[in-house]
Order: sequence, then C-alpha cells, then structure tokens
Amino acid sequence: MNHLLSDRLNSLSPSETLAMSQKSNELKAQGIDIINMSVGEPDFNTPEEIKNAAKKAIEANFSYYTPVSGYLSLRQAITDKLEKENGLKYTPNQVTCGNGAKQCVCNAILTLVNPGDEVIIPAPYWVSYPQMVKLASGEPIIVSAGIEQDFKITPEQLEKAITPKTKALILCSPSNPTGSVYTKEELLGLAEVLRKHPSVIIISDEIYEHINYSGKHESIASCPDMFDRTLVINGVSKAYAMTGWRLGFAAGPDWLISACNKLQGQYTSGPSSISQKAAEEAYKGSQKPVEEMREAFARRRDLIVKLAKEIPGFEVSVPQGAFYLFPKCSYYFGKSANGETIETATDLAFYLLNNAHVACVGGDAFGSPECIRMSYATSDDNIEEAMKRIKNALALLK
Repeated sequence: MNHLLSDRLNSLSPSETLAMSQKSNELKAQGIDIINMSVGEPDFNTPEEIKNAAKKAIEANFSYYTPVSGYLSLRQAITDKLEKENGLKYTPNQVTCGNGAKQCVCNAILTLVNPGDEVIIPAPYWVSYPQMVKLASGEPIIVSAGIEQDFKITPEQLEKAITPKTKALILCSPSNPTGSVYTKEELLGLAEVLRKHPSVIIISDEIYEHINYSGKHESIASCPDMFDRTLVINGVSKAYAMTGWRLGFAAGPDWLISACNKLQGQYTSGPSSISQKAAEEAYKGSQKPVEEMREAFARRRDLIVKLAKEIPGFEVSVPQGAFYLFPKCSYYFGKSANGETIETATDLAFYLLNNAHVACVGGDAFGSPECIRMSYATSDDNIEEAMKRIKNALALLK
C-alpha cells in the first residue's frame, strides 16, 4: 500500500543513524556483544537534582497543558542563562520551547521556507537538516568542507553559495558529526559575508555548547548585526544527559518566535510539563554535573584520538567539541575480506558491525562519504575494546 503514501513522505530518506542503532540492537538481542558507537547521546544518568525537580513537579500536579511556548518560569531561566553565559539579551517572549531541539530546528525551517527556497547547509551535516528542508519543499544547498579545513566552511565558500533564492543558513557548532568548533574569528568572517545579504536568516544549532574543549562557546548571534536575524537553538539533551526528556528551545527575533509558536500550536502544542520543570532546574541549579561530564568526554576524546591514530589508513581530525570522532577512511575503499568488498563508508560501517561487532555510522549519511562517525559517549573500556576490534577487522581488508 506504499502507493498511498504522500509524495512529501516518499521524498524523505530514513535516518541512517537510527537504522544502524536498530540493526545493532537486533544483533544484541541475538546474544552478540555489540559495542554501540552509533548513538549520539550521553551515557550518563540525568543529575539527581534535576530528577528530584521532576518528582516534585509531579507531586505538585504540574500535569496540565502548558503554554505552547513553555512555562514563563522556564523561558525566564533560559533568558537568564543566555545573558549570563552567552552575552545574549532576550526577553521571555523571544524564547519558545519545543519537544527537543530537533523540533525547534524543524519549526524554524517550516516557518521560513517556501517551495524553491534554498537553505545553505555546510557538510558534514547532521542527517536531518537536508530532510527537514525537503519536508518544507525547499532545496538544500550543500557546501562541503573536508578534513583538510577541519570540516568548517570558509567565508569564500559561503559567499559563492548565496543566491537570490537563499532563505537561510544552518550552522552547527560544536558540530555533529565532526566535533569541529567555529572560533570567534571564523564566525566573524561568516558574519561579514552575511552582512551583505540581510534577508538570509541564520539557524544556529548550539545543542553541544557545553561539550566544548576549546574554551568559551561562541555564538554567531553575538557577532555585529547578527542578533536580530539569528535563531539560536539549544536544549538540555546533551549537556544535562536528558535526551529522553525531549526539551529544547529556540531564541530569536519576536516575529520568528511568534511564527514558530503558531506552527507548534497546531501540531504538538507545548512540551511535557514535567520535562519543563526538570529543565528549569537544569538551567537554574548547579552546573557542576555539566562540567564533570565535559571533563569525562574530554578524557575519552583524547583516548579515542590516540587509538584512532594508531589504525593504518585512518586520517584523524582532533574534535574540539561534541562527542564524535569523524575519521577519513577512504583508504579502505576497494579492499575486500571474506568475499565482502568495501565501496562506501556505509559499507565499511556495516563491515565493522558484522566483523568487529562495533556499531558506527557511514559518513554518506552526513554528506561526507569518505568518513565514518564514531560516538565516544561510552566508557573508556568500551572505547579501548572497540578500537582494538576495529583495528583487527580492518587489518583483514586487502
């Protein structure tokens, strides 16, 4: 009955990250010892004080519909955070909360993009960005940045990609899937180009803000003339180990926040009341757990980089944020083992799943077909064992 499905749905590609996670879970269910490095979520538990705030909210009967944009107390906590940590001054009416940062990104695209509009997406990119643009009947314009430029686009590349049809630029820093982080100087360079094109909106995905090993997080919204045309996307999933709570936010100009609220009011309404009260505690409470998790990720980053550099054929860029390694692996294309030939990064990812019992994701899904993504949001022991397995399995390819 697939012929009954909409053209809109049929134009979308399935999420390869979720597909790999599902395949690895199927093998686990068969009793196979799989080390899962495909999932982009912290392996830590939500901090106790945040969980306690959720319990108190349940006892206090926060169990009714909330405003579409979220409780005022949460939006105030978010504006306080943005001013204190990022130097960005918003009012609570310039903030809206959604069911994860993912919904906030999609809300923005659906409110901005008309059929035929172009959205610039630097590659490597998070798998859902192009699909969201397609959902809005827009055209993703992919601007590729290879490992030789640390997976970051240049002002010259941005200038060349902008046309009269350009509606928005999606920027993700720290990046999923590469872990690259744009410096203040690099953002100023992009902003200088954008200043010449005042109708282009910037969607700045900063969900990995606190998993940053290079110093203070920088937002393009803080660059001259960018504040009123930037939508900052963030949330509690990564920094506070709250992926399942589904609570993200967008902060930006009144007209765009109002439009996002109008859209969200028609298809999900406000996010979970309990998650909102938990998120309020996350932003207002102690930030010590955030720093402890960041330090653990930094240690794991150093470990996986060291081990990856010992694997012949891997070309490694040292990530400055997030919890992903994105090595270039095209050295293995065309090689074979056990009758299996590696033609693409996705082939290599499935080879490693079946032969090393380690789940990674091919870079094809991220617009970088010469790389694979490994999440090091797992224990040191798992990282060491996974990299040993990968090294041994790759040695069989001739």
